[in-house]
Amino acid sequence: MLHPYRRALAALTSLAAALALATSAPAAPRQVDPKVSAIVRADPAALGFDPAKLKVAADGLQAYVDQGKIAGAYLLIGRHGKVAFQQGFGVQALGHAQPVTDKTIFRVFSMTKPIVSVTAMTLVEQGKLDLDAPVSKYLPEYANLVVWQPDGTTKPATRPMLVRNLMSHTSGLIYGFIQPTTPISQAWAKGGENRNDLTAREYARLVAKLPLRSEPGTAWYYSHSTDVLGAVVEVAGGKPLDVLVRERVTGPLGMTDTGFWQPEARRARFAEAINSGGGGALAGLYYDYAKPTPYLSGGGGMSSTTEDYLRFVLMLEGNGQYKGVRILKPETLVRMREDQTTPEIRQAGFFFPGRGMGFGLGFSLVKDDTVQRPGNGTFSWWGIAGTEFWVDPKNDVFMVFMVQSRELAMEFQRKNRAWIYDALVKP
Repeated sequence: MLHPYRRALAALTSLAAALALATSAPAAPRQVDPKVSAIVRADPAALGFDPAKLKVAADGLQAYVDQGKIAGAYLLIGRHGKVAFQQGFGVQALGHAQPVTDKTIFRVFSMTKPIVSVTAMTLVEQGKLDLDAPVSKYLPEYANLVVWQPDGTTKPATRPMLVRNLMSHTSGLIYGFIQPTTPISQAWAKGGENRNDLTAREYARLVAKLPLRSEPGTAWYYSHSTDVLGAVVEVAGGKPLDVLVRERVTGPLGMTDTGFWQPEARRARFAEAINSGGGGALAGLYYDYAKPTPYLSGGGGMSSTTEDYLRFVLMLEGNGQYKGVRILKPETLVRMREDQTTPEIRQAGFFFPGRGMGFGLGFSLVKDDTVQRPGNGTFSWWGIAGTEFWVDPKNDVFMVFMVQSRELAMEFQRKNRAWIYDALVKP
């Protein structure tokens, strides 16, 4: 039996040894090396894809270029963390010779939303942001919201807008351009919905004065919810939105070509659409992303490259971690993939993710793969100019697609699903 003094000495010795081992162990990296490409190629057949059927996708996209429907595009398809197919098509802009590559910069528009949502969830993990708190806890002007009535009047909201309502588009807010002729959309336009001369915090104050389409938590309407979330994130995080996104997501992942604005020196890498986006609320859709405005749109203001956005996608595929850099805890990502909608919520609103779908905290979700090609549990989102990504855990498939064509966005969604899952011959 050891003397009490010797037992204490032995315990201290063991503790010292453990501390020495911990000190000598290599620390987890704080940033993924941006100079090492995220694109790791593997044999398509070994990953379960039929190369001949992948060529159908390549020929299909090339046809869009040859017919003058788009200037260019980039498609990347992967499985098990490896890339089975990657190819650029066409040029970055009509009349220019620069081909589309994985380094071409695209406006990703609403693919900003998942990045900002992940940024918000890093604050949730630290206890700085509460999903079930009223938005008014962070933005006091959201304590007195009103709801639009069929006769054009408004009534005070009877339910508080929660932070999770912003992340799931069940806040009651709208995007006026989706149904621009409705009276409420016209009221939003008159109220300044389309201003871009305000900061995120100032814009959130403006939106708080506009009428809700529905009581918070009762209907799904795609909206400026993530723009307001950006202001909430700024308050909870104590810094501007672009700084928080860079410190918490894009910086650690080595996404050096992703941001709300791009340096003028990168202009030669910008992808451009064939047209300017039309008139109305979306006039100037394809803004100059080398000329900053005060507004940091959490809902649609970022641009990125295929290679950069792949880093974000691989982090999601890796349950919150990529190359040793952890952005989210696995259980946090599970929370984000929990459906925040119900049949009643989807039916009450304008739920365009479609049949067999739900919506979580920043992503659409596949709930029934008998009516959707990606497997159950797939989470994804897209941008109005046609960019898209998804992560399919059931089949371990991921994809990133880049293009600048608002007119063909929905068509490319259908085509990409058909091309990719037709080519997946070994699920």
